[in-house]
Amino acid sequence: MEERYSRQVLFAPLGPSGQARLGAARVAIVGCGALGTAQADLLARAGVGRLRLIDRDYVEASNLQRQTLFDEEDARQGLPKAIAAQRRLRAINAEITVEAEVADLEPGNCEKLLAANDLLLDGTDNLETRYLLNDFAVAHGLPWIYGAAVGARGMTFTVLPGETACLECLFPATAEGTGAMETCDTAGVLGWAVSWVAALQVAEAVKLLAGDRAALRGSLISADLWRNEFRELARPVRDAACRCCARHDFAHLRGEGRAAVTLCGRNAVQIHEHRRPLDLAELAARLRPHGLVRDNAFALRFVPQAPAGMEMMIFPDGRSLIKGTTEPGVARSLYARYVGN
Repeated sequence: MEERYSRQVLFAPLGPSGQARLGAARVAIVGCGALGTAQADLLARAGVGRLRLIDRDYVEASNLQRQTLFDEEDARQGLPKAIAAQRRLRAINAEITVEAEVADLEPGNCEKLLAANDLLLDGTDNLETRYLLNDFAVAHGLPWIYGAAVGARGMTFTVLPGETACLECLFPATAEGTGAMETCDTAGVLGWAVSWVAALQVAEAVKLLAGDRAALRGSLISADLWRNEFRELARPVRDAACRCCARHDFAHLRGEGRAAVTLCGRNAVQIHEHRRPLDLAELAARLRPHGLVRDNAFALRFVPQAPAGMEMMIFPDGRSLIKGTTEPGVARSLYARYVGN
């Protein structure tokens, strides 16, 4: 251990005591895509004692441009991302514990997956899961670190329940929804934008775990690394009327903020996003480069290039019938990937 972490321990604000704290720490990373793999890689090399990796998806060739723990063989095998990441991290650092959870984080399994941790890290690809993370963290007094990246843009903020604004203070979940949003699969994403966000998240994580809260940034920071635009909102103010951190009304934790999912006949799942009206013409234009699109005023049919064998029927109220699977987690993932969430 002394040799492995020697250059890190030489950094005075961390030192031997900070390294010892890292070795005893427990971190859950929700999402093993671009952000999650970068976070996990850095934290494993830093010597965080236990990492729990939670992800519902599998490795594809299109992931390799930015998801740093995976290789071509993982994609050929179609391994679950959590499993592939666990294998790689164990090869990087056999001294730590790495747990893989192939699961769709939802209200029913939050307690099991998240409770026994010191810190939660956001590596997700959708707001639905982030709001759930926020509710759980505030309800349990757990710090968590929000992060997002799409195109060349990225953003991150550290949430300390009872001290800082929470995610709902910053981005209130409205009853009407926000329509279709840009995603990595429709707008692309640059690997270095992901790395920038993940580096800021991990820097905050290590400060927290090492016990140096005075060094925390305290601001919401965002950037467009293509346009060289950087913005910082110093210590966002808590909303005194916030549903989550002020009123402790944990609607997402109760499942009320989550799109209802039902099995719909044979080999199909329906997602009920009635509160999220969509502009089908605009969505059709975004989806055409990624598969076959047939649309009219009443519905949009989309057959994606990947994964093969799937089909989405999307309606103006946000509802979608997803054919080719009976797994709710797979259906949610596909919806988040192409419609946004």
